[in-house]
Amino acid sequence: MRRVLLRVVLALVFLGGVAALSAGPISRYVQERNRPKFRTAEVTAGSIVSVVNSTGTIQPVQSVHIGAFVSGPIIRLHADFNDEVKAGALLAEIDPRLYEAVVARDRAALATRQAELERIQARLQQAQNDEKRALGLRADNKDFISQSEMDQYKFSRIGLVAECALAKAAIDQAQANLKNSQASLDYTKITSPVDGIVIDRKIDTGQTLASQFQTPELFIVAPDMRKMMHVFASVDETDMGKIRTAKEENQPVQFTVDAYPGELFEGRISQIRLSSTTTQNVVTYPVVIAAANAELKLLPGMTADVSFQIREKKDVLKIPNSALRYFPTERLHVREEDRILLDNTVEAGEVPTSMLPSARQTVDASRRSRHVWIQDGSMLRAVQVMTGLSDYKYSELVSGDLKEGQKLVVGIEPK
Repeated sequence: MRRVLLRVVLALVFLGGVAALSAGPISRYVQERNRPKFRTAEVTAGSIVSVVNSTGTIQPVQSVHIGAFVSGPIIRLHADFNDEVKAGALLAEIDPRLYEAVVARDRAALATRQAELERIQARLQQAQNDEKRALGLRADNKDFISQSEMDQYKFSRIGLVAECALAKAAIDQAQANLKNSQASLDYTKITSPVDGIVIDRKIDTGQTLASQFQTPELFIVAPDMRKMMHVFASVDETDMGKIRTAKEENQPVQFTVDAYPGELFEGRISQIRLSSTTTQNVVTYPVVIAAANAELKLLPGMTADVSFQIREKKDVLKIPNSALRYFPTERLHVREEDRILLDNTVEAGEVPTSMLPSARQTVDASRRSRHVWIQDGSMLRAVQVMTGLSDYKYSELVSGDLKEGQKLVVGIEPK
């Protein structure tokens, strides 16, 4: 019995010793198994370009809308879509017969007024001669012609002078009517006021125009499309300060169009317009970009994906933006001296909405001083950095104890 009891005691002692010896490795294995695996990204060196992205629509620098001043049916078309026309080129003709008849009528009226003037001038000349002879006879002997007869000669002449003035005024009126009818006749020929390309034609032969109600639009001609096109981009109000800086520094603007997905086009900011647009409480401003179009690849109405270059810096250290966004959530993963940062909500990217505007401005100004996290053994250590220029992927390292190639924590690998 004693031997059995001794064997049991020895077995228990052996098992206890084995458990004691294996407790340390098991504990380390469990800790290693539960230790998070951090995802990292490297600090790199190179150029960094700050950009503002937007979308826009391509339009000609100028679109000349050509209409008709007179009414009537279109009898001929001399221009079609995509035709290149010169200033003064004939585009279309309106039936001129009614206007030719009006011109003929007004020309005949003018001739009538001119003949009437000649007739009155002849009578006036006769009246002047009669008065002159009467004055001569009266000078020889005042009894030859009475005073009443002299008054008749005089006032007959004055009346004819007035009739002559009326006839001249009638001629001026007839000339004005003729010019008006001639202008209307000229308007039956629709011509281009500029050199350009016909980008739209809105009429067909036989169509009747009724311009007395509203000026009809016949053609749209775009001048200088082979020289330059405009891209009208809508930019959010929060980026307008950057856009103004880019314009002042004459920074380039790059954009692509779906028609040529592998080609990058470049332009410059031509104008920042003040006419804002509000859509669902979002305020945007139109920004006009001028781009060369020698090969006529940019066509009206195309959609462009635009990138405004704000500023560029070369040969700088770059921190991945994902490292700036990462913030630990478990205190056990952070060194004890850095755990106080976990309570800093501003560092975590959260700005309380209850802050006064002045306080929020101070917070925004201080947010360029951030912390990134690196692995220090099994723990995370915070490194304070000051950032500068930023793009969609990297931010410039202005100050901070980091070197090129150093790995920064950007997240945790899923288990």
